[in-house]
Amino acid sequence: MRIQGAWRRSIEELDSGAVRVFDQTKLPFEIAEISLATEAECARAIRSMEVRGAPLIGVVAAYGLVFALEHDASDENLRAAFERLVETRPTAVNLAWALKVVRISVQHAPIGERALAARHVARVIAKDDAAACEAIGRYGLAVLERIWREKKQGAALNVLTHCNAGWLATVDWGTALAPIYMAHDAGIPVHVWVDETRPRNQGLLTAFELRAHGVPCTFVADNAGGHLMQRGDVDVCIVGCDRVTRRGDACNKIGTYLKALAAKAHDVPFYVAMPWSTYDQCLVDGVRDIPIEDRSGDEVRLVHGLDGAGARASVTLLPPEQGVRNPAFDVTPAELVSAFVTERGVFDAAGLEAEFKRNAAERLHG
Repeated sequence: MRIQGAWRRSIEELDSGAVRVFDQTKLPFEIAEISLATEAECARAIRSMEVRGAPLIGVVAAYGLVFALEHDASDENLRAAFERLVETRPTAVNLAWALKVVRISVQHAPIGERALAARHVARVIAKDDAAACEAIGRYGLAVLERIWREKKQGAALNVLTHCNAGWLATVDWGTALAPIYMAHDAGIPVHVWVDETRPRNQGLLTAFELRAHGVPCTFVADNAGGHLMQRGDVDVCIVGCDRVTRRGDACNKIGTYLKALAAKAHDVPFYVAMPWSTYDQCLVDGVRDIPIEDRSGDEVRLVHGLDGAGARASVTLLPPEQGVRNPAFDVTPAELVSAFVTERGVFDAAGLEAEFKRNAAERLHG
């Protein structure tokens, strides 16, 4: 995507072998880049949310395993590094998926060849993610165009999204934002309602991306979504996800479930954009089975921004003795999702499992 006038990806491999990423904790006020060259640096960046977004943290974790094997390619370190990295963010399945792909690909290779083999796999994962997101964009564009033609008679299509599911959360294009970018580029008038997404305010990242691409958008408080839908100011909702179960329960940033309930109440289509690496065939009941990450209460107690002089500052909202709970994700049941936009097409919940089985059978016999 375009940033500071240049086309960039959210993660790029440097000549030194390290990877360059954007420090998302500094955005949107400062565009800062950081270099990751060790397993520990990758783990820290994931935990601290310097990098975030399920597909991107999967790629960063894959490189973390590369760096671990460059230091020590033994079986023992392969297992230990895998376990350390997989614990950095437990909810997003892409992280564990990417680590498993790397581990399975190298575990039977000679020790002296493992690091190079792991790097090749990490590069493929990154390349495939960008291609998957571009395909999601194309399929999602068809969805948005159909809704626009049926509902709007040439007026702007109002899209509501929650959290950040753009190129910052992936390698390129994004998931939920990819169709919006493509609709804008195709000449469809699009306006986006951007949820602030407390407490981490990832909506700031979404607004930053959309402005950079020239897409009209309006930043709104999280609690405004239901009101906007009730008034008929939202034509369609589209969000990303961190894990989708076999029956189609979708786990995404906290607050998504409330948007889905409001969309259902007001007959607003609610789409989930997902690469297949986010589909977890092993889990069925999302509410019961998906591990929900509880993060530090300081994320709720503190608000970060710029002070009157333009310097970075934090403001405390609560006294230290006030108890806080900070679940980072919630689960939207399958019956609230209109359809899933994937790199293989658009499917309802039942169609997801059928497509998974069809693709698995093709791989088995092909």
